[in-house]
Amino acid sequence: MEWAVNFLYRAMKPIVSAGLVHLMVISASGGSGVMQSEQLNDWMVVNDSVMGGISRSQSEVTSRGTLIFRGDVSLENNGGFASIRHDAEAFDINQGEGIVLRVKGDGNTYQLRLRTSDGFDGMAYMTEFKTLEGEWKEYRLPWDVFTATYRGRLIPDAPKLQASGIRQIGFLIANKQEGPFELEVGTIEAW
Repeated sequence: MEWAVNFLYRAMKPIVSAGLVHLMVISASGGSGVMQSEQLNDWMVVNDSVMGGISRSQSEVTSRGTLIFRGDVSLENNGGFASIRHDAEAFDINQGEGIVLRVKGDGNTYQLRLRTSDGFDGMAYMTEFKTLEGEWKEYRLPWDVFTATYRGRLIPDAPKLQASGIRQIGFLIANKQEGPFELEVGTIEAW
C-alpha cells in the first residue's frame, strides 16, 4: 500500500533545555499535501518536564517512511503528558473540511492538537481519537470537532477554528494514561 507520508531521517539534535528534542525530517514523496520536498522542518518533543514531571518521549522516522511517537508517561511530580509538535505549513492542512489521519496505535487515546499561533505556549484546538492496539486505522476529523483548550481547560468563548489560521500541528497523550505508549503515523492530510 502506498503511504501519503514518506519521511526520511535527516538529523537529530538534542536541545539541552526544558526537555526539548528536535527531529529534522524531510519528505521524499513531495505529494499528497503532506510535506513539501523542499522544506526541512523540526518535530519538537515537549514533555511534562517543562512543569517538573518525568515523562519521557521521542519521535523517530522509520525505514517504512512513517513517524513513530513513543515513550513513557509518568504521573510522578504532578506530571502526566508527552507531546510532539510540527510547523503545520509543511502539511498543507489549511483548507478543506478537516484532517485525515492514518495511524497505528496501542489502544491508548491520543489528542490531535492544532495551534493558530507560532508561540510555544497558548491556546490549542484539540480532538481525541482512540487507537486500536496494533492496527492501522483512518480517522476523518472535521474542523468542528476541535475544541479550544489552554493547559487542559476548555475555553468556551474562543473563536471557532479556521483552517486558514493553523500554524502548528501536534499529538499529545495525557489523561492519566500512565505507562509506555507508541503511536505510528502514516498519513496527515486535509480532506
